[in-house]
Amino acid sequence: MLKIIVDAMGGDNSPSVNVKGTVKAVNQIKDLQIVLVGDESKLTPLLAQEKYDASRLEVLHACEVISCNDKPTEAIKTKKDSSMSRSFELLRTDTEARALVSLGSTGALLAGTVLRVGRIKGVKRPAFCPILPTMIAGNIVGICDSGANVDCDPVYLQQFAVMGSLYLNKAYGVNAPRVALLNIGAEEEKGDALRKETYQLLKNTDGINFVGNMEARDLLSGDVDLVVCDGFSGNILLKSTEGACLELMRLLKKSMMSSFKSKMGALLIKDKMYEVKDMMDYNNYGGAVLLGAAKTVIKGHGSSKEEAVYQCILQAYNMEANNLCQAIAQEIAQATAAPQSPAAE
Repeated sequence: MLKIIVDAMGGDNSPSVNVKGTVKAVNQIKDLQIVLVGDESKLTPLLAQEKYDASRLEVLHACEVISCNDKPTEAIKTKKDSSMSRSFELLRTDTEARALVSLGSTGALLAGTVLRVGRIKGVKRPAFCPILPTMIAGNIVGICDSGANVDCDPVYLQQFAVMGSLYLNKAYGVNAPRVALLNIGAEEEKGDALRKETYQLLKNTDGINFVGNMEARDLLSGDVDLVVCDGFSGNILLKSTEGACLELMRLLKKSMMSSFKSKMGALLIKDKMYEVKDMMDYNNYGGAVLLGAAKTVIKGHGSSKEEAVYQCILQAYNMEANNLCQAIAQEIAQATAAPQSPAAE
């Protein structure tokens, strides 16, 4: 039985979506056990409305909540009875607990991971790796890092490539993921000193399928499976892409409702438009895993719905079922032992 902890009070729509997503996971995955952490007075009535195997879902009471307005590190240290702090404490002390899923404060989740869980030996910095759909049906692309590390050196980015490749393989079954370095041009000589040094290091790193530089406009093309970048650039890439897609959908809807003729045309393509909407909906892709943590930690979108919570739990289950953390530890140890390129020294 695989035990996963869910922070029930994190997110804009908590605790209802957290409860519904958790119940769906328990009903869909038969060897899964979940600990739902949060205010018992709020969770119990919601659970009473659901049907599930009660022997595989328990509630751990926590009366406080860490909000996005709290200072992350201070909140983890002082709000001992918050759902996130209690979740981290359980993850740290319970040897059977394998993963944590939360929709709460990104900063607090990162701080809690560093302070309470720690990193895999040899990992310089943990990194967020969210997943997005591409224009090729069924294909996905990961962005590593998307915000955990604003300042990076070439070795950090090398480790992001190693960890992200293993993640895509273990959690999503992507064989030999194509790894690209985010840059201002596709040519090898493009970019600043960091990008130039990292390019040479990735080109000489065993165990990754490095395909060169990638410009931001090609993120959703389907030509690459993993984009490696510092957290500052990666966060901008992620949010600008999400924003552009949302605004494009709004523009299409506005255009289709602008006249009787366009409304009639919209009726003919309604099913296809819903397919596109579903394909671009982050709720269908789970959250951003914090790669490099000693145990699996997944950050879901703050406004996630029930399906996103379920997908986050499924992500965590697949990662643990395929021993991702152990695989990362082995690969990082090998990469650290291997001679570095002159550019990275």
